[in-house]
Amino acid sequence: MCGLSGANKAEDCKTALDMADTTEEKSFVFDVLSKRHQRQLSSVRHKTTIQYATRPDLPKLAYRKLKGKSPGVVFLPGFASVMGGQKAEALEEFCKSLGHSYLRFDYSGCGSSEGEMGNYSIGAWKKDVLYVLDELVEGPQILVGSSMGGWLMLLAALARPEKTAALVGISTAADHFVTAFNSLPIETKKEIEEQGFWKFPTKHNEEGFYTLSMDFLKEAENHCILQSPIPVSCPVRLVHGFKDSDVPWHVSMQVAERVLSNDVDVILRKHGQHRMSDKDDIKLMVYTIDDLIDKLTTLG
Repeated sequence: MCGLSGANKAEDCKTALDMADTTEEKSFVFDVLSKRHQRQLSSVRHKTTIQYATRPDLPKLAYRKLKGKSPGVVFLPGFASVMGGQKAEALEEFCKSLGHSYLRFDYSGCGSSEGEMGNYSIGAWKKDVLYVLDELVEGPQILVGSSMGGWLMLLAALARPEKTAALVGISTAADHFVTAFNSLPIETKKEIEEQGFWKFPTKHNEEGFYTLSMDFLKEAENHCILQSPIPVSCPVRLVHGFKDSDVPWHVSMQVAERVLSNDVDVILRKHGQHRMSDKDDIKLMVYTIDDLIDKLTTLG
């Protein structure tokens, strides 16, 4: 999760778009793959091109798609993040090495997709994910959600169980904005409600905060899922860092407790940060998905 947006697109959305185009970044992505996958990729490392999905009465959605076998993998970025981050790039290289399909995209108002980020909500981004599942991919998918993407992945699994083969949450931020706001002192909440917006503290931009409207927060309440059982029955893997200062690791534990699936694993990284972008973090993510693909293929 890069942070929380204001009225305009977050600058980190724009600057991260081509972050994997450098030789150093490509080397990082390649290095997290196993030797077997590196050998398979050595002669076919071509980056997918950006495509745009035109939707009636909705902004164009930018995405990159790799064709391949099922189950496919769909990556859901964090809030204000884009599809060009290290985790998303590494997953594309990994799926390419196995010959499995893969799709990553930018939410409405972020990155290369149309719109201004401040005009959208959790509900709007949920619709983006459902559009991807309904129109841009074929068959059940492994949904990999980073931070807010982990929240959206759960919402998508509830809405489209037949399109969800498995879930992998990275620093899952289920209900995060609402929980953070509700934890504030009563007087602080009253001041924010009177102002109509909240300057949400963050370490991920120069200003030190992102602006969230009260409309955004109230709309987000409609999508909270941690107050009752979560009727998801597919395999679920949740990876979180003990040193996550943005979204506490116990959120992943709450998700694990509430999900009805019997196949749920929680992996806690002692030195893991929120973004989980260190080489070993990404290796763990890739290996986790590799194991799920093996499991699903065997079951299939």
